[in-house]
Amino acid sequence: MKIYTRTGDDGTTALFSGGRVSKTHLRVETYGTVDELNAVIGVVRTHQPYSDDWLAHIQSQLFHLGSDLATPLDAKSDWIVRIPAEAADWLEQIIDDMTAELPALTSFILPGGTPAAAQLHIARTVCRRAERQVVALAVHEPLNEFAVPYLNRLSDALFTLARWENFKAGHAETVWAPHA
Repeated sequence: MKIYTRTGDDGTTALFSGGRVSKTHLRVETYGTVDELNAVIGVVRTHQPYSDDWLAHIQSQLFHLGSDLATPLDAKSDWIVRIPAEAADWLEQIIDDMTAELPALTSFILPGGTPAAAQLHIARTVCRRAERQVVALAVHEPLNEFAVPYLNRLSDALFTLARWENFKAGHAETVWAPHA
């Protein structure tokens, strides 16, 4: 099977449910950003993080979310897995588990630390962009009601994962000095 199809040479792409839209369509931008987030998490995993099992699970969830966003809600497709409410619940549980180990957060911290933690901070910002795009897309098209809560919780999880990676590695967080 060839990887190229040439069908997108006219500036359009196919949706999972059929039909074609411009590659600049907000839906394409949105699931493309989810794909970018998944790739950033893949980079994190090359650093052999303490959280690798959790990150592998998050990558799988992001594939579900990407296909969910690439498929209009009214599409007649029984093979699309929509992101469920339980996905955000799972993220809350790992946030709670990590937070129980971490020192209390009493001030803003600067992104950075170990390579894995620094990349997790980048993933967090990409996740926030994806969340903003999903909110914008939802103004124009009906979407899975659990997409925004999942991304909102995921950005919190990625922040906590970055802190946890630094903590597990014994790397102190850099506190933001507002008058520096």
